[in-house]
Amino acid sequence: MKKAVAKKAVTQKAAVKKAPAKKAAARTTDPAAGTAAVAKEAAAKGTAAMKETAARTASAVKETAARKAAAVKEAATGKAPAAKEPVTEETAAGQAAVKKAPAKKAPAKKAAPAKKATPVKQTTAKKATPVEKTPGEKTTAKKAATAKKAATARKTATARKTAAVAATPAVAPEPTPTAAEPAPAVAAESVPAVTDGSAPAPAVAAEPTPVEATVPPALTAYDRDRLLTGTHHDPHGLLGAHPVEDGVVFRAFRPYARAVAVLAGEVRADLHDEGDGFFSGVLPLREVPAYRLLVTYEDTVQEVEDAYRFLPTLGELDLHLIGEGRHEDLWTVLGAHPMTHEGVRGTRFSVWAPNARGVRVAGTFNFWDGTGHPMRSLGSSGVWELFVPGIGEGELYKFDIARPDGSHTLRADPLARRTEVPPATSSIVTSSQYEWDDAEWLARRAERPAHEAPLSIYEVHLPSWRPGLTYRQLAEQLPAYVKELGFTHVELMPVAEHPFGGSWGYQVTGFYAPTARLGTPDDFRYLVDRLHQAGIGVLMDWVPAHFPRDAWALAEFDGRPLYEHEDPLRAAHPDWGTLEFDFGRREVRNFLVANAVYWCQEFHIDGLRVDAVASMLYLDYSREPGQWTPNEHGGRENLDAVAFLQEMNATVYRRCPGVVTIAEESTAWDGVTRATHHRGPSGFGGLGFGLKWNMGWMHDSLQYMSHEPVHRKYHHHEMTFSMVYAYSENYVLPISHDEVVHGKGSLVSKMPGDWWQQRAGHRSYLGYMWSHPGKQLLFMGQEFAQGAEWSEAHGPDWWLLDPAYGAEADHRGVRDLVRDLNGVYRDTPALWEQDTEPAGFQWVTGDASEDNVIAFLRYDADRNPLLAVSNFAAVVRPDYRLGVPDDVPAWHEVLNTDEARYGGSDVTNPHPVKPEPQPWHGLPASIRLTLPPLATVWLRPA
Repeated sequence: MKKAVAKKAVTQKAAVKKAPAKKAAARTTDPAAGTAAVAKEAAAKGTAAMKETAARTASAVKETAARKAAAVKEAATGKAPAAKEPVTEETAAGQAAVKKAPAKKAPAKKAAPAKKATPVKQTTAKKATPVEKTPGEKTTAKKAATAKKAATARKTATARKTAAVAATPAVAPEPTPTAAEPAPAVAAESVPAVTDGSAPAPAVAAEPTPVEATVPPALTAYDRDRLLTGTHHDPHGLLGAHPVEDGVVFRAFRPYARAVAVLAGEVRADLHDEGDGFFSGVLPLREVPAYRLLVTYEDTVQEVEDAYRFLPTLGELDLHLIGEGRHEDLWTVLGAHPMTHEGVRGTRFSVWAPNARGVRVAGTFNFWDGTGHPMRSLGSSGVWELFVPGIGEGELYKFDIARPDGSHTLRADPLARRTEVPPATSSIVTSSQYEWDDAEWLARRAERPAHEAPLSIYEVHLPSWRPGLTYRQLAEQLPAYVKELGFTHVELMPVAEHPFGGSWGYQVTGFYAPTARLGTPDDFRYLVDRLHQAGIGVLMDWVPAHFPRDAWALAEFDGRPLYEHEDPLRAAHPDWGTLEFDFGRREVRNFLVANAVYWCQEFHIDGLRVDAVASMLYLDYSREPGQWTPNEHGGRENLDAVAFLQEMNATVYRRCPGVVTIAEESTAWDGVTRATHHRGPSGFGGLGFGLKWNMGWMHDSLQYMSHEPVHRKYHHHEMTFSMVYAYSENYVLPISHDEVVHGKGSLVSKMPGDWWQQRAGHRSYLGYMWSHPGKQLLFMGQEFAQGAEWSEAHGPDWWLLDPAYGAEADHRGVRDLVRDLNGVYRDTPALWEQDTEPAGFQWVTGDASEDNVIAFLRYDADRNPLLAVSNFAAVVRPDYRLGVPDDVPAWHEVLNTDEARYGGSDVTNPHPVKPEPQPWHGLPASIRLTLPPLATVWLRPA
């Protein structure tokens, strides 16, 4: 009799009176020993105590062996009995909802030993702690007798428990855990254990009241199959908690789980196993409560939030703007974002995939098996979304997309803001913690438009500038170097993530992620910040024209052409084996326009050099007849690309004051830098760029310099023709990476003659370039006359500047010249203030082809002049007469590329030169100068 009563007593958590502390401490936690101890104690307390205990615990006979073991622990630790509640008509009515089983038929469930279980995190003071389960024992005659005596008490206790659940409108919400980290999980031998819950917490004083869930109607075979195959558009409509006629149905989809229970306030209910990872049950509740799931795997038990109990994280306005293609902050709603949603920490995953039959998210948090994390489709927007609780920064992920043909593809996030280091391709959950310190720079960068300001650009390939340096290490060296040389800006390539380093960043797969080769996104922010603090603007190469065909990236992203044009002739780029964006699709335009804004806002980029604009503007670009289709007007202009570029420029200039956009455009397209609302002769509005690369000037001038000086008189027009169209656009004069690779040689190696003549030609060309109307851009290594052409494998030959190198002075002299060119340039408004105004330029002589001499005047807005003279002949020209204005009393030399300190022959004009009243070159006065060989000289009023 004592044994039977003791066993039944340990199955009900609130049935055992609290024992004195000393006795509780003496008891063992072993189940068998605990049972014997309770039996012994029950005998000592007498028949009256046994009857009371039996009456209080009879209804719990239906509970599994797990509850018995839990009660054993409670009996051993001396927990107090639960307080009685009055039985009312209303509470008694809910009694029928609980299924009761005879004590003698109560089965015992097998579970992993307690010593293997992971502690479970609790969010309130009354949450369940996983306990060790013990095998059931055979029913004895004594147990049966005790059960018979307690029949009346059992009915009463059962009614109290069940009616209390049914009468409760909703379970009070539980406090939300503050930690966002997932719980550690121990992988099972055969299958991984999903770890998308919260971290474990210490055990608490009381357990939830067990309630048996009734079996709900089974899922249809159709819905079940769609969930299993990842092709369901609305998993939240089936999973989670939903009101039904007789209560609330709970359904969880937990592949590999052994058991799932619902924890709702002070209630716990084990869900029924439907197979294939589906668990369900109906509780007699009037409303859906706040709840958590207790998930049992082979070797661990975890208490987690249910991802399918949350409302969507995206609002109607966001979806409307995405559908219209006008969400200018697209990166804030798509991608992966750590956040607090409905009081719970986790990560929102969202992706645009309108052709997908289903989308799941897979990552390190579910062992790259997305089966249990299907996303929901948000209507006609084409966006799929899922909030996963407990997931934070650092998790790797991809989207498992079910294509229209039923096959699956695992894709990186198009809006991932952080990626793995190539060749790895996963996206990484991230958020920025960076605090900027460049407010002063941002406040004044918009004071003067770029085309009216000094702009001297040092182009840098970041991975090879100093090979092996990270963003933060570069931040300690690059700003100081650029500032010493006097450049106003750097142009960085590459920035956006790309899989193949040899593409130099021009085949982008991660349009929203700085390349991980050099560090994290915040590390890149640090580099930009340090450049700004040094007074240096930051431009970056931006590539909206095309993208590579990698099967894990954008190509046929959701099983059909999505980012690329559906017409293969329009999609395939003929030169680079890539795919061109479909600029006519509003969501694709939105993806790119928002990307431009993203770099300027999130990383404080001061300008975008837009790559390959010409390939975007023309339908027949690099295509033969029959390989392209005319536009609706019968022309070859890509009207969709025109509209995209206009929208991008207008948006960037509106959203980001002080930013400049620069087009790499090599044709005579009308109005590249004209405002978008101004129509030109072609009938098109301007494209809206701030500046345009002057590819014609670059090609012609380098062609001229490649000739022997004795032959240059026959090619004189190549140096003067640029002034015919100099004011048709706002120009940048680029000597970029494209001109010093692929067998083209470095800049100094393009010059004819011996080493001295090559360096002299190099210096004279730079002097001419810095004085020509337009802004300047020079690629790294050319500032010190590197002889070898650039290779991304090793970068500039810095050893040429080592004092131990015999010819170090030759290279250092050229670098010193670049420093002085920039210094005089910044201090002389005549060289930049009216770059785009004809009034800022005047020829002195542009036709002295026999002498290989070019001379012109530059003026600032106040008509202060600078005289620039270039002698591209290899001989000295003494007393060379040049016309000048008559209102300047004297001229003095401010820069001479032939000075000895630059490595020249030191033929200079050391004293002020006074004009003579003799008209020359159509000007009222003239001066006589000594022109050094292969040199450029600048003079200003004395």
